[in-house]
Amino acid sequence: MAQFATGNRDEALDIVQDAMLALAHHYGRRHPDEWGPLFHRILQSRIRDWYRRRRTQHRWLAWLGTNDDDDEDPLAALPDPDTRRPEEQLGYSRAGTALETALGALPVRQQQAFLLRTWEGLDVAATAAAMGCSEGSVKTHYSRAVHTLRALLEDHWP
Repeated sequence: MAQFATGNRDEALDIVQDAMLALAHHYGRRHPDEWGPLFHRILQSRIRDWYRRRRTQHRWLAWLGTNDDDDEDPLAALPDPDTRRPEEQLGYSRAGTALETALGALPVRQQQAFLLRTWEGLDVAATAAAMGCSEGSVKTHYSRAVHTLRALLEDHWP
């Protein structure tokens, strides 16, 4: 979820690590059943904080006329050691890119509901606790996300 929000794996890992440390520090004595929703609530808060910091940084960088997007990863240019056939790999790559694009096109609340329910495996109640909304809202956001994703991804998945 953090990687989709930031678009950067390293930034996402930092955010997740910060959320995990906050959970352990502030809620370590709580019952383990509460940790999942609490973690996701902290994670969402950290992602919002990241957006605020990023917006402030971009204002200053634009004013100073500098660009911080010139940091290219030299390891990204290395060939993938994956052993799949090239046409199969291309199909997976296109489908993955389409999924990322489709998830990025969803409204934030639908994206959160979909990721928490589908990828994180939380139930409706835990998702509602993590998102800070009612269970009915979770169901609505999730349903809308699924319908939108099906329409956007019909060329890639049956």
